[in-house]
Amino acid sequence: MGGLDNTIINTALPAIISDLHGIELIGWIVAVFLLGTAVSTPLWSKLGEHVGNKKSYQLAASLFVIGSFLQGMSPNIVFLICARTIMGIGNGGMISLPYIIYARMYQNPRKRMQVLGFVSASYSMATIIGPLVGGYIVDTFSWHWVFYLNVPIGLISIIFVQIYYRMEKQARKTSPVDYVGASLMTVGLVALLAGIEMIGSTNWVMVAIVVVFAIIILAVMFHIENQVADPIIPSRLFKNRPLMIDFVLFALIWGAFIGFLIYAPMWAQGLLATSALIGGATQIPGSVTDFIGSGVVAPMRRFLTPQRVIAVGIVTLIISFALLVFTGVKTPYWVLLVAGAFEGFGNGACFNELQIKVQQDAETQDVPIATSFSFLIRMLSQTFTASVFGIILNHALRNGVIASGGRITMQMMNKLSDATNISSLPQTLIPAMRNILFNGLHNIMILALGLMVVSLVINVWAQKLEHDKYQMRQAARMAENE
Repeated sequence: MGGLDNTIINTALPAIISDLHGIELIGWIVAVFLLGTAVSTPLWSKLGEHVGNKKSYQLAASLFVIGSFLQGMSPNIVFLICARTIMGIGNGGMISLPYIIYARMYQNPRKRMQVLGFVSASYSMATIIGPLVGGYIVDTFSWHWVFYLNVPIGLISIIFVQIYYRMEKQARKTSPVDYVGASLMTVGLVALLAGIEMIGSTNWVMVAIVVVFAIIILAVMFHIENQVADPIIPSRLFKNRPLMIDFVLFALIWGAFIGFLIYAPMWAQGLLATSALIGGATQIPGSVTDFIGSGVVAPMRRFLTPQRVIAVGIVTLIISFALLVFTGVKTPYWVLLVAGAFEGFGNGACFNELQIKVQQDAETQDVPIATSFSFLIRMLSQTFTASVFGIILNHALRNGVIASGGRITMQMMNKLSDATNISSLPQTLIPAMRNILFNGLHNIMILALGLMVVSLVINVWAQKLEHDKYQMRQAARMAENE
């Protein structure tokens, strides 16, 4: 369901914003889903510790199905955004709880890497099918049906888990649930990300008030968390340097990755006038190579250290974004496919290695919360960068519309994103409109490339720390032998 939704929504976005006139709220469509996922992720791991991961997963999948059904019924953009928030809350448990279960089922890290390779295969299969099915549905029926598709799949998932999922009994936590910490975290994160999303559409005073309020709430939360028996996010996580490096790399890599995921279909449809089906197909090469990248991590670990495996993934991601940064408005379609292939391989390699590394770097008691917190970091990063990318695109669109002297309107830019409406636009203005859209997309790819370069710098530093730690171990062993 996660793989289908991630690719189907991006394929359907142009039709949705054209139908509901929501190009200026495109950032919200993506951000609220990631926000719901981010805020709920650590809560789902705690719920799993108290009532069991099986029940928690089934509840999460139920919310995902309900949110998906409501999106299909959306009469306007605001209703769709609210429904997508519900879906995001369910998604938080649906994507994080299985990885906590994998850590318990497969204690051997190399075996777990192989298992994650199979997990990536199922996800990749869904993301390959998603653009094709999504594009076909949008072109043949309507965008509403791309959301209804999740309903039967979700119900089948819940039933299959009930029938076939068997696990040894896990010890349930008896300590009281940290409701105060959970509430403060939710309010603080929602306020923080709402403030970020308001940038560019509201005056700076209001943005500053919301952000300062969020920071105060989160500071109070961390103060209270130090005094409770079972905190939502233990402060000791932040004292673990290898773990913090993992979290930072997760944040930077996934912050950049969301730029390609959201805007590659728009690049194809808005600049190259492809159909929704062909636009969605830009995700297919990445889906295939994501599986390959995830699968080669275990073999690479025989020859490379963990950080060097991550470096391989980061370099391929840099190549992906560089291809789009150094091309122009008339970029051939095949360049998008090649960029997608590099992006998928790097994403698969980095995710598999970093997810295992998080669970190895965390203390045994912290594996569940560290696993869910790594997803929280990813979602927060994607929410933040999705908001920033939306601001960048809106800024370019507004500047372009103003510079046109009234010849081009925002409503016309809305129609440009859906190739089926292009015939209703003035043909003489289409090249200028594409240049406006390209400026926004190009600036987004520049920022994404910058994030990946920063990731590489941090990774090089982490490799040095890794090497120094290895040398210290070797020296200690030699001293013991002597």
